[in-house]
Amino acid sequence: MENTRRDFLKTASAVAAAGTVIAAPLAVPAQAAAAVATAGAVTEHKLPPLPYDYNALEPFIDAETMTLHHDKHHAAYVKGLNEAETKLAEARASGDHALVQHWSRKVAFNGGGHYLHSMFWTIMAPAGKGGGGEPSGPLADKIKEDFGSFAAFKAQFSAAAKGVEGSGWGLLHHRVTDGRLIVMQAENQQKLTSWDCVPILGVDVWEHAYYVKYRNDRAAYVDAWWNVVNWEQVAKNYMPHGAPSA
Repeated sequence: MENTRRDFLKTASAVAAAGTVIAAPLAVPAQAAAAVATAGAVTEHKLPPLPYDYNALEPFIDAETMTLHHDKHHAAYVKGLNEAETKLAEARASGDHALVQHWSRKVAFNGGGHYLHSMFWTIMAPAGKGGGGEPSGPLADKIKEDFGSFAAFKAQFSAAAKGVEGSGWGLLHHRVTDGRLIVMQAENQQKLTSWDCVPILGVDVWEHAYYVKYRNDRAAYVDAWWNVVNWEQVAKNYMPHGAPSA
């Protein structure tokens, strides 16, 4: 049993040294080390840094909102995802799956929050310095093909984002099965999902994303947000999923 534990720790160290981030071994008694080794690796998710200063998106998104949104809200999703996945690994090690539904829900909620926020920071840039305007190239062509015009797409996307019931997101997805771009809503981080879709653009319409500056005026926030959309990054998000080469 001790050899099994030693082999497990050696493997974990090698993987970490190679650049794959994994969590520390599960905090279980030494006699359960063999079971831990069969539970599978546990990823340590980390909060990505903002690609710009907290005040870079002003006056459209204020520095206080960006600080709270990134450092508190996104960080909480990362922490919740790490906790939930660790608990599921502990369940695999022990064979006790009584709370599998609870922790699976936590993975979906916090994992969705981590993924969407990680995308959200990158698809924004300071106005006039990568943010705002309209897309070009294959993405612009695809938007025109699937929505009729950029103006029609923007109107539908804005309406979807403003109309999310409660907290959630307005999202532009690339639907892999037929290659179309489609606009969808998401409630919370994970509800109303279509499994054959990859989000390439999203606006967070939870109140924490806008309440400091816009109070309860979600519509004004969404209208202002278009000024900081980083279309170059959105185009990069689109290209890996089947778009033609430029």
